[in-house]
Amino acid sequence: MDKKGILYGIATYALWGFFPIYWKWLHQVPALQLLSHRIGWSFLLLVVFIFAARQWSEFRATLNARTFGIYFIAAILIGVNWLTYVWAVNAGFIVETSLGYFINPLLSMLLGMIFLRERLRLPQWIPVTLAAVGVIYLTFVYGRLPWIALLLAFSFGFYGLVKKLAPLSSLYGLTLETGILFLPALIYLVVMEFNGTGAFMHDGSRVTGLLIGAGLVTTVPLLMFASAVRRIPLTMIGVLQYIAPTIQFLLGVFVYKEPFDRAHFIGFAIVWVALIIFWIENFIYHRMPAAPLPELGEG
Repeated sequence: MDKKGILYGIATYALWGFFPIYWKWLHQVPALQLLSHRIGWSFLLLVVFIFAARQWSEFRATLNARTFGIYFIAAILIGVNWLTYVWAVNAGFIVETSLGYFINPLLSMLLGMIFLRERLRLPQWIPVTLAAVGVIYLTFVYGRLPWIALLLAFSFGFYGLVKKLAPLSSLYGLTLETGILFLPALIYLVVMEFNGTGAFMHDGSRVTGLLIGAGLVTTVPLLMFASAVRRIPLTMIGVLQYIAPTIQFLLGVFVYKEPFDRAHFIGFAIVWVALIIFWIENFIYHRMPAAPLPELGEG
């Protein structure tokens, strides 16, 4: 197995796991402004990268009405996901954001069954059912539906579903997505500037630098992820993806001291057991030898 690919994968998910620290540094900036800067600087950085790689003509050649339509939906979904995540982190819900990314693989499997007619194996229904039980239990614990976790899981799950049907590479796809959102984000930032509520170049050099850096911390992990996916099996990616929500969970509980008592632990434990069953079943299934073809005349 490609060691470089594994390192890229670990680094990607570790960076995503430590994302809350970066957004906490910008806690004084409203979430919609953070999102707009993240979109704007990411798009500009990606365009520079494509120009530097001399791929702009190739990128433009991929654009057509159908492609634009697919990526318009993807752009809305990733925009909702990013906005929810940034708001939740700075509102003190890091633990709940981690729950969203813990249940995301199970939700993605369910979406594949519903929309792509993928068939779930009988043992796969066990972790899906357990995850649903965990969410229902946490609804009673929180006294509300864990909507932050569900919105993150559903927005990212549907985003993955759309991307499965999308024709472009990760680089071109993200460039088009951020490009679609770029103009609305720019207009919003200009309006905030005229209203006197813009943070850029008004809240000190540190905040300004971090806002510009939002593009870098968004695009670098995604480019590393694209490289990892090309080098290592998706089964390994499936294992590594739990690094990010685990780090987020630990940050929320031990660094930012978010509420997490025995009742919360039981709900999360149900989801963790579901993920363990999901991973073990998937591992066993892919390690099983293929059934031999019947001899001529059999059956």
